[in-house]
Amino acid sequence: MVFSVPDSPQPPNSPWNAFVSFPNSLQRFKRYWWTTLLIWLCMVAPAQAELLLRVAIEDGASQVKVGSTTKALVRDGNGQALGELVAMGGGVAQAKSGKIALGNWQGSQLWIDPSNNGNVWIGNGWYRGRVLLVPRNGGLTAINYVDLEQYLYSVLGAEMDGGWPQEALKAQAVAARTYALYKRQRSNGIFDVGDDQNWQVYKGLVTESNGTQSAVNATRGQVLTYNGQAILAAFHSASGGHTENVEDVWNEPLPYLRGVPDFDQGTPVFEWTKTFSQADLSKRISGVGNVTTMTPQRTSAFGSILAMKVVGDKGARVMSGEDIASALGLRSTRFQVSRKSGTTSFQVTGRGFGHGVGLSQWGAYNLARGGYNYQQILGHYYRNTALAKIEVR
Repeated sequence: MVFSVPDSPQPPNSPWNAFVSFPNSLQRFKRYWWTTLLIWLCMVAPAQAELLLRVAIEDGASQVKVGSTTKALVRDGNGQALGELVAMGGGVAQAKSGKIALGNWQGSQLWIDPSNNGNVWIGNGWYRGRVLLVPRNGGLTAINYVDLEQYLYSVLGAEMDGGWPQEALKAQAVAARTYALYKRQRSNGIFDVGDDQNWQVYKGLVTESNGTQSAVNATRGQVLTYNGQAILAAFHSASGGHTENVEDVWNEPLPYLRGVPDFDQGTPVFEWTKTFSQADLSKRISGVGNVTTMTPQRTSAFGSILAMKVVGDKGARVMSGEDIASALGLRSTRFQVSRKSGTTSFQVTGRGFGHGVGLSQWGAYNLARGGYNYQQILGHYYRNTALAKIEVR
C-alpha cells in the first residue's frame, strides 16, 4: 500500500497550510484552493482493490450472538468448512477451553462468511463483511472484517448526523479514514480498531444513510499525511472556541495537531453548566471530606484544566482535569467551578465536548454552512498536512 501525492511540496502560503480568516476573503480562498485541488487530482489514481479493516465488535465476551442475512459458510481457522448457517439464522458462540464453539461446530477460530454479499449479525446489530471469532482474555472476541470504505458509511453516521452539510461529512470521512489507517498500521495483530469512543464509533448498518455514503464515496481513498505517513487524525465534538495543542492532552507533541481557533459558537455543546450539591460533589470526589473549594493549578494555553486543587474539611488533593471531568460527568476539561452565592452548592460552567484535539465536528458543521469545502476545513484543523490517496497493490 502506498500513497499518491504531488511530486513537489505545496508552497508555504498554500491555502492548505494557511487558513484565511473566517468569513472574510471566502471567495479568494475558494479560488486558490480549487487550482491546487485540480493539480492534486491529476496526480493520483483510484484504488482498484479493497482495503480490509478488522473491527472488534465484542472483546473478551462470554458469548456472542451471530447470524447472517444470507446462507453463510462456517469455517475453522485453517479454512476447513464445518457447515452452513441458514439465511436469517444463527446461534450463540461461546469460548470453551481455549476454543470457540457455535452449536456443534468447534475450532481454535471460527469464520462466518455470508454468501452473495450478505450481512452478518454480531452481538446486537447488522454489519457488512464477515466475522471472525477468536478466544481472547478468557472469553471470545468477534472481529468484523469489513472494507474500509463501507466501514466509514457507518462511522460517519455514528460520529455525525447523516443529514449534516456534505462538506462537513466529507471532512469527517477523510479524518475517520486516516484515523483507521493510522491504527491499522499499529494493529495488535488481532484487530485494528474497536467500535466505541475509545477509537471511533461504529455501529454497522443502523447508522448508514444516503448522506454518509455520498460523503464517503466522494472522498474515496483520501487520507491526510505528514511526511508521507498517515497522521493521527484525532477529532472531537466541539472545543468551546479553540482547539488544543496535542501535548497538553496526550503528552507527545505533533506538528499537525496544533491549537487553532474553532468555529463552534452557537452550537448545542459550545457552552454548558452543571450544578452539584456539596454532598454530591463530596461523594464524587473522595479523600477530602466535604469539598469547600476547587482551584485550578495548571491550565492549557487555551483554558482547559490540566490540574486542579480540591480542598475539603478533611484534607486536600490535586487532581487532573480528566479525572475531575470523569468523576463529575463533564463534557470536557474546559471548565470553571464556583460556589453558588448564599448556598453550599457548586456550579460548573464549561465549554466544548471531548478532548479538544484536531477536527471539531461542530466547527466543521458551521464552516460547511458558511460555504467552506472539506479541503479547507481539514487544512484548518490539521496543520502542515497534505492530502493523499490510498493505492492498494
